[in-house]
Amino acid sequence: MTDSNASVKHIFICGSALQGQPDHGNLQGAKFLGPTCTQPRYRLHAAGNGWHPAIYEVETGGISIPGEVYEMTLAEYEYLLANEPPNMYPDDVVLENGDVATAMLYPKALIDQHQWPDISHYGGWAAYKADQPQASS
Repeated sequence: MTDSNASVKHIFICGSALQGQPDHGNLQGAKFLGPTCTQPRYRLHAAGNGWHPAIYEVETGGISIPGEVYEMTLAEYEYLLANEPPNMYPDDVVLENGDVATAMLYPKALIDQHQWPDISHYGGWAAYKADQPQASS
C-alpha cells in the first residue's frame, strides 16, 4: 500500500490561476485550503504582456504577496506545471504563518532582461488586474 500523502503538495497560487482569474481552470480538482499571504520576502512583476505575475525572493524590500493555497495530487500538480509559461520554475515560498508551500517563480535575471514592471505597490495580482483597462471585444 502506498502512502497517499507522499503525492500531495500544497501549492501557493498568486496570479492568473486565482479564483476569478482566467487560468483558474488549470487547478482542476485541487482542494482549496484558503486565502493566505507570503511573508514579506518577495517582489511582484507583471510578466510579458501582463497575463501572469512574476515573483522572486529578495533579501530586503520584499512585500507580502496575497494568494491562495491548494492541496494537489501529483497528477493535478503535473497538469498545472504543464500549463505554466516557459522559464517559470517551482520553488518553496514561506507563508505568513511560517508554513512552506510550492509556488511558481521566475528567475530575477529574466525579469531584469525583459524589464517587466514591478507591480509590488499594488499589493497583489488581483488588485493589479482590477486596475488595468479591460480589453474590448
